[in-house]
Amino acid sequence: MTIASASLFDQPSHPPAESAGEWIVGLLSGTLATSLCIIAVAVLGMMMLTGRLPLRQGLQVVLGCFVLLGAATIAVELRQLGKAPQAGDVIEPDADLAKRRPLPPANYNPYEGASLRRK
Repeated sequence: MTIASASLFDQPSHPPAESAGEWIVGLLSGTLATSLCIIAVAVLGMMMLTGRLPLRQGLQVVLGCFVLLGAATIAVELRQLGKAPQAGDVIEPDADLAKRRPLPPANYNPYEGASLRRK
């Protein structure tokens, strides 16, 4: 029974750049980033309440935390927004289209006779 050991000359199962990217994404969106954002917002709130920090700079940091923690969701939504329909995409008809009532005639006036005095 032989135990296979990894060699430095073996090709890695994942590219190193991909593994490093996954590590950075995990670091920036994990508990460490969330904890640091919570602490930063708490400290900035206290500094703004005591008058040591202008409101504008505090809001910039809060917006930065929002963008940092919501980057994945923002990227997905922007990608969906920029996706143009392809030639093979099927556009489903509106289900409520068949349930619509018919349109009124062209000469229909809903206010006709509403403000006339009758004697």
